[in-house]
Amino acid sequence: MNTTSTEWNTDTYGQGAFEDRCAPRQRVHIPASLRPSGERAFHTVVVDLALAGFCANSIHRLHPGNRCWLTLPGVEALLANVVWWESGRVGCAFDRLLSPIVHDNILVRFRGDGVFRNV
Repeated sequence: MNTTSTEWNTDTYGQGAFEDRCAPRQRVHIPASLRPSGERAFHTVVVDLALAGFCANSIHRLHPGNRCWLTLPGVEALLANVVWWESGRVGCAFDRLLSPIVHDNILVRFRGDGVFRNV
């Protein structure tokens, strides 16, 4: 296997974020926008969220290793790396883990029904 230290680190992080499941995933239904690097943003729905990443609907094929920005209502855009895309769903690992406080605030505002609550 001929990879650079950066590629190894990204691959390991992606695997840790989505295979090890070191942080519990929460099922959610959050309207958001997703902007792949170098492309226009499109509307999506985040269907699960963890400190390390998210899964969202994506009719656009996104390729593993590409970067994207997820924008949730009331939250600064979050940089992520695409880990997988399959049948209209994309799994991404955040570039930086979400802080538990930000994660919990998102969950409080979206109680699984996609309704934004201003708390």
